[in-house]
Amino acid sequence: MSTVAVKICGLRSDQDIAAAAQAGARYIGFNFFPKSPRYVDFEVARALAVDTPIGLAKVALVVDADDALLDALTATVPLDFLQLHGHENPARVAQIKARYGLPVIKVVGIADAEDLSKLDAHEPAADQILVDAKPPRNAVLPGGNGLTFDWRLIAGRDWQKPWMLAGGLTPDNVATAIAATGARQVDVASGVESAPGAKDADRMQAFVHAAQGR
Repeated sequence: MSTVAVKICGLRSDQDIAAAAQAGARYIGFNFFPKSPRYVDFEVARALAVDTPIGLAKVALVVDADDALLDALTATVPLDFLQLHGHENPARVAQIKARYGLPVIKVVGIADAEDLSKLDAHEPAADQILVDAKPPRNAVLPGGNGLTFDWRLIAGRDWQKPWMLAGGLTPDNVATAIAATGARQVDVASGVESAPGAKDADRMQAFVHAAQGR
């Protein structure tokens, strides 16, 4: 059986978390970007995190968050990872990692070969890299747009840190994406929803099964 680890991002209810755990996810993500349909506030996330089964890693998605927001977030919600989905440079990534003592996942958006240099720049500072599809110009959301990128751009790359593949993944294409890139971790949000922000338990299970070859 495959050992591909799955992260399901943008969970908003106990039912979502139970379904993700039942499906076999390794990580769950709470989205703290207010413009997202998957947004949750700190108090809701705290209640969800407290009830999350042991062994399911809790990840906080933030976008260009300042220290005041991160101070409040980490003081309120029990977390295992911080995921930086904005324009944070490597120095800021290192600063956040040092200040909060939590592993940091840095999201890097890819559209073409010119974007690959960002992977080299961020890998030394981050604990993990999440490779996502670069959002369209003027997009409201930095991710979760249901877009893929050309997976051949990262095929055969010599990674220095653990990494996840994201960007338009669904139960129908995740196995192909894994075969094309060699990813051992994948991240999904919109691809397991029945509507924006509404997770679907059957699609979560189908996604994990497809990713793991079950």
